[in-house]
Parts: sequence; structure tokens; C-alpha cells
Amino acid sequence: MGATASKLPKDQLSEYQVTNLTGYIYLIELFSRAHKRFNELLEREDRQQIGGSRVPMNKILTLPELKSNPFRRRICQVFSTSDLRDGSLSFEDFLDLLSAFSDSATLEIKSHYAFRIFDFDDDGTLDTGDLEKLVNCLTGEMDNTRLTSEEMKQLINNILEESDIDKDGTVNLSEFQHVISRSPDFVSSFKIVL
Repeated sequence: MGATASKLPKDQLSEYQVTNLTGYIYLIELFSRAHKRFNELLEREDRQQIGGSRVPMNKILTLPELKSNPFRRRICQVFSTSDLRDGSLSFEDFLDLLSAFSDSATLEIKSHYAFRIFDFDDDGTLDTGDLEKLVNCLTGEMDNTRLTSEEMKQLINNILEESDIDKDGTVNLSEFQHVISRSPDFVSSFKIVL
């Protein structure tokens, strides 16, 4: 890969405003690493027009940072702005993903995106279907790791008992954020570092 193919275009960097030097330096480093990785995923002919190019989800999933994440497909779907809803990412989408999973993202931002990732049906709540998919992603869907239907039902009941403050049978964003705020390891574990 040639040196020109991995340089960050200055006009893209100028679109973002940062008010302090530390933030500016961090932003430049993030942009440089992100641009290089995104560019590596693009087809050779698309590298010159990175602004309008999209990387297909199957290429994004080859990143070592996502490869073993059980929510990797859902992460791409949540951050993708593609009208085709195919999980492909533009450079902007890729930056949004990295920003939300960065060490500097706040608890509010991280919990917002975690909620969206776990809301598999995109209806704004975590219902029993979403919670079952979440548990299956975490435990694996192989016969030897899959919970029995009784174990699944009990686990989902326990989750709802602890999280469903208004007792409507679902967990909304504010209830989810309340639970996450009591989990000190969440912020440090919800990250991707290039």
C-alpha cells in the first residue's frame, strides 16, 4: 500500500471542531489510525474516493478488534447509515463506531449504543425476544452452550426483576442506563482500540 493511500485528507479533519489541545491531538491520532484501517478495508479502486465509499459488513467483520465480539454483526448494523440496511460502513460511520467504543466516550454515550446494540428489533425497548438473543450471543448458540428454555426463562425473569423499574415487561433506555450506572466495569469493557 502506497504512502498516499493512507494519508488523512486535511479537508475531512477540518470538518470536526475540538476546543482543547489534548482533544485535538487525540482526534488527529484517532483519525489517522481510523483512516489507515478503513482505507485498508476498501477495494483498491475505492481508496481514492474514501469520502463516498462504504466498506461491506463482511470486510468490517475481518477486523481483529471485532472478530471475536459476539455482537459484531449487530454493531455494524447499529452504526451503519446505509439506506440498504446492509451493515456497510462509511468512513463517518466507522469514526462514530470508534468514538462510541473509545476510552473517552462517556457512560451515557456507551450505554446508549449498548442499548441500541441489544435492541435487536429496533423498537426502543429490550423485551424478552431481545434478551433471549442477547443471552444467546453471550453464551453461544451451540447445543452444548445453549441454555434450556427453562434456564432462559428464569434468567430473563431475573434480568427483568432487576432492571424493569416500571414493571411493564420490558427494559427501556433509562432503566438500562440505571442498571449500567451500577456496573463499574461497563465503561472499561465497552471499548475497541485500534
